[in-house]
Amino acid sequence: MQLTKKIFIRGKIKAETGVHIGGTGQGMAIGGADNPVVRDPITNVPYIPGSSLKGKMRSLLEKATGQVTIKRGKAGPCQCGKCQVCKIYGVAAEADSELPGRLIVRDAHMDKDSINKLDKSKNTDMPFSEVKTEVTIDRITSKANPRQIERVPAGVNFNMEFVIDVYENDDEKELIDTVKESLRLLEDDYLGGSGTRGYGKMSINHDGLKITYKDEAIYREGQPAEKWEG
Repeated sequence: MQLTKKIFIRGKIKAETGVHIGGTGQGMAIGGADNPVVRDPITNVPYIPGSSLKGKMRSLLEKATGQVTIKRGKAGPCQCGKCQVCKIYGVAAEADSELPGRLIVRDAHMDKDSINKLDKSKNTDMPFSEVKTEVTIDRITSKANPRQIERVPAGVNFNMEFVIDVYENDDEKELIDTVKESLRLLEDDYLGGSGTRGYGKMSINHDGLKITYKDEAIYREGQPAEKWEG
């Protein structure tokens, strides 16, 4: 298979409600949240890992297309190596398929405007985040067990970037449409934990998506990406 082009999709993904994508609790100071979010180790700013975003997009598309594998009563990712999902998202290394994955999902970092607003805000509980206290109730004793969950506040924007590898005989528009369909499904679902309790509602500015490409000639000549027309 010959790689003929790379297509880049860039845009904004916005948190409409607080988002919790868990990080390590190591090194948390006394009085910190019980469930911290994942943060950039250098800047300390929360971000959306590409693995979390890609995994959610894939699982939603599998459900929408009926491509969910059921083994021993457990649901798992499709590994058929033939369907729309496998074509764009790829299959596991141990799967009986030589179909390459075509989609790269970058980590989505908070944009500068959101960083500045949170940095200046006097209402955040921790740097660039809020802490939400929830209480679970023991059904037998009625004892309350409070817990503190760190969240990225609503209104924050992240810069997202996808890279699609295009091979000979691929339908470029179909690949792009598959990514867009996954994003539309995500908007009516949630990202991260506790989504059924209101967390993680996301929105995407579809009209603001920027789609460009680089083919062999552009790479050879060292030219910047050109606008994709399709």
